[in-house]
Amino acid sequence: MPTITSTGVGMTLDITTLTLVHTVISIVAIAAGLVVVGGLIAGVRIDGWTGIFLVTTALTSITGFFFPFTRLLASHWVGIISLIILPIVIAARYWKHLAGVWRGIYVVGTILVLYLNFFILNVQLFRRIPALLVAAPKQTEPPFVLTQLLVLALFAWLGFAAFRRFRPEVVVTAKQATAPAAGVLGESRGRAS
Repeated sequence: MPTITSTGVGMTLDITTLTLVHTVISIVAIAAGLVVVGGLIAGVRIDGWTGIFLVTTALTSITGFFFPFTRLLASHWVGIISLIILPIVIAARYWKHLAGVWRGIYVVGTILVLYLNFFILNVQLFRRIPALLVAAPKQTEPPFVLTQLLVLALFAWLGFAAFRRFRPEVVVTAKQATAPAAGVLGESRGRAS
C-alpha cells in the first residue's frame, strides 16, 4: 500500500486513509457552508456553524496538498486561492466583527470559498462517477462545462441574495439553526429587533 510521509509533521498516512480523511472533512465543510450561506440568505448569523465551516474549509485546502504530486494542478490553485481568501473572511468575521465594509467582504468571501469547494466537488464527481467520466473524460466537454457554469450561476445568485439580506446583528445559535421548528429563524429575528 502506498504511503505518504510528511517528515515535517512526523506522521505517516496511507493514501486510502488520507483520501477518506480529506473527503470527510470536505463533506463537512460543504454541509456547514450550506448552513452558513442559508443563514446569510435568511439574514442571520449562525456562529457555531460558521466556525465549523471556516476550520473544515481550511483543513480541506491544507490536506489537499498532502497528496503526492509532481506539478501544481488546478485543484492546488483552487486550494491556494481558498487559503488566501480564508484569512480575510476570518478577519472580517472575528477581528473586524462584520462592521461596515467588512460585512460585505465576509459575505462575498464566504460564498466564494464555498463555491471553490463545490468547484472541486464537481471535478471529483466527474473523475470518479463512471457515467460522468464517460460524459466528460477530459473535463472540457459540454456536460462538465455546463455543470460548472450552472454551479457558478447558482453561487452568483446565492451571493447576491446573501449580500442583500445578511445583517450581522441577528444571531442564531447552532441549536436554533438545526431545530426542526419552522418559526425558529423568525423568532430570533423578532428578539433581535
